[in-house]
Amino acid sequence: MTMQAARYYGGGDVRVETVPVPVPGPGEALVAVGACGVCGSDAAEFTHGPLFTQELVAGHPVSGARLPVVLGHEFAGTVVSVGPDVTDDWVGRVVCCGAGVSCGACRNCRAGRTNLCSVYYTLGLHADGGLAEFVVAPTATLADAGSLGLTVDAAALGQPMAIAVHSVARGRLERGRTAVVVGLGGIGMFIAYAATAAGADVVAIDVNPDRLPLARALGADVTLSVENGASLAETVHALGREADVVFEATGRPEVLRDCLDLLAPAGRLVAVGVQKGASDQSLRNVTVHEQEIVGTSAHVCGRDLRQALELIAARPAGWSDVAGSVLPLSQLVSGGLEPLSSGRATMTKVLFDPRIRETRLADYGVAHASGGIHG
Repeated sequence: MTMQAARYYGGGDVRVETVPVPVPGPGEALVAVGACGVCGSDAAEFTHGPLFTQELVAGHPVSGARLPVVLGHEFAGTVVSVGPDVTDDWVGRVVCCGAGVSCGACRNCRAGRTNLCSVYYTLGLHADGGLAEFVVAPTATLADAGSLGLTVDAAALGQPMAIAVHSVARGRLERGRTAVVVGLGGIGMFIAYAATAAGADVVAIDVNPDRLPLARALGADVTLSVENGASLAETVHALGREADVVFEATGRPEVLRDCLDLLAPAGRLVAVGVQKGASDQSLRNVTVHEQEIVGTSAHVCGRDLRQALELIAARPAGWSDVAGSVLPLSQLVSGGLEPLSSGRATMTKVLFDPRIRETRLADYGVAHASGGIHG
């Protein structure tokens, strides 16, 4: 039995090919993929890679995978079969995959920090992922989305939303505090939504004013477009706000420096974006004002993924303003990877359905829970 899959061979080289359908082993399930998102990490692999996939050149030390690899770590679908030691009640479930695979036995796993597992790897980067008709995933990485009434398209937003949930948790954001989100790409948008759900007063900032209406729809109280070189601190302080928690979601050293400048005494800076260079920021104020710089990496499947799906289900308006269309694999490069690389993407998230040949509208089903955020 064969399937269509988007396989990454190296920088600029992604091919849609016919390959065998994988077989689930112990602890695994075979998922028929219904939707898979792509993000900046996928685009960076295509444009500048191998990056995260570098270890696959010689063979990944844990997964054993080698290039080419099937991309896609933001996927959802329906379980169609399971490995020999997995109960049959998984079959037929609509699931979201967290993609991060951990051992469950090392010190960090035992402490509940599976995202820091000593042998952690990610489906779609270090082993075959969801840009294929079928994918094998450990059941420990799967969350039941169908029990929340979520469609597969909605469930495909679960993995990036889980990163936002984890970031907000790392910031120890308290109800009634002011959260400033700097950088409104996909993760930044989801952080704004998750921070609003946590009861924070959210200020969302980006250099692109076209992104601000969606941030408001996702719950941001104040949205600001700040030109490159403008002072974030002066802009936010002019509003009469103090930044209790700042989420830096651009990965740019100069922006990290500005975020530290606007942070209130005893505040926390959550470094979400992976820094692309060295920063010359003085840490004097961090010491004098008892501020904190907090790292955040991926998410904890067993905790953050379920909460992320609940947040997705709590928006009755659906998510068409975030990801309105679902594309076929034939448009992966032209409609996904290249626009993301060049900053030309017209939607915050780009979804792909490996089973279709023509673009379709995303299906978010009927309104879900009556509580939660309305957008």
